[in-house]
Amino acid sequence: MTTTTATVVLVGCGCPKRSMGWYHAVQMLDKERNVCPSATLKYIVEPWYMSKAGSVAAGGDEFRAWKEELETTKNIQFFESIAGLDSTIPPPTKDERRLAIISARTSDNPKLFADCLNMGCHSIYLEKPGAPTVSELEKMRDAAKAANNKNTNTTAVLMGFNKNVAKFTTKTLDYATKNGGIVTFVHNNNYSRSELGECFERNAEGMLKNMAIHELCLAVTYFGVTVDNIQAVTADKEYSSCQTLKGPSGHNFTDFDRLKFTITTKDGNQVSVAADRCGGDDSIGIVNDSTNGKELFRYSMPDQDDLANISKLEAKYPGAMPYFYVQDPDYATLKERIAKNCVDGTKAEGVATIDVAIETLKVAEYLTPILQEQLLQ
Repeated sequence: MTTTTATVVLVGCGCPKRSMGWYHAVQMLDKERNVCPSATLKYIVEPWYMSKAGSVAAGGDEFRAWKEELETTKNIQFFESIAGLDSTIPPPTKDERRLAIISARTSDNPKLFADCLNMGCHSIYLEKPGAPTVSELEKMRDAAKAANNKNTNTTAVLMGFNKNVAKFTTKTLDYATKNGGIVTFVHNNNYSRSELGECFERNAEGMLKNMAIHELCLAVTYFGVTVDNIQAVTADKEYSSCQTLKGPSGHNFTDFDRLKFTITTKDGNQVSVAADRCGGDDSIGIVNDSTNGKELFRYSMPDQDDLANISKLEAKYPGAMPYFYVQDPDYATLKERIAKNCVDGTKAEGVATIDVAIETLKVAEYLTPILQEQLLQ
């Protein structure tokens, strides 16, 4: 029997219309659009909302209604944990190819990753940044390699850096390769100022390990940026802002709400990154003249071709986080390439590996205190 789709275990679906895990499920279950034909969602693991504390938390009612709908209409099985007294997720069958998509809080990823390896998953899609620290991510990579030594079915670990496969990235890099110039990758989110405290707490790993990690991955992948290869990094003080805000727990969190910086490597490459938590819904690739700074090229996501799709998604899933609509094609492409790779070994073109993620996280850890010092001095 030839397997044509990967059986998916989604780990961490979160709150409907708010969490990326929920949107992963929505895309895979959308048979009308069929954007992920190589992935069949079968199991969902939700540690928070299925726990006693999470059951009475904000979003719990929405989760339970969605869970009941999927159990009834889609035959999806829900579990509180991957490995525990409540879990009866069966191991993969002989003919099955199993893909785990881990879209949980970063701090929970190392344990969830280990559980997915023990389950016998053939591939793991790990949302960025993968783990809270470089050392934890390295241990996860080594555990996957060790699991491979005991299993003839190798475990591929691929990362959810959607901008590696985005249209605006490809067009910007193509222009810069042909015409030269300094590339800037801009990443905007649409939080309101009043939401920043909650944002800082929920993404406590910080902007460079969370939001701007996508752009750092582009710098690592396409500009050869590594910690050992960085000659200089300079913050744009007029653009940037670093604040200490109180989160819902009452604790203070210090992070960038707006940040722009330029990296120069020892071999002469230069790339800039800009990120704004309250800047909108778009991502932009810009190329400036290296001598006079004049803008030569700009390409935004979404573009005109994307707007019709966004309108349809807004009508289909009203009230969801706007970036789901904007980044819908990229996340569909990522999942389909990773699922196809799981099924038959087709190369997941452009998708970052866990080794690329490790180097990216090293750069994020290296840059955070340097940029904080430049902005707070």
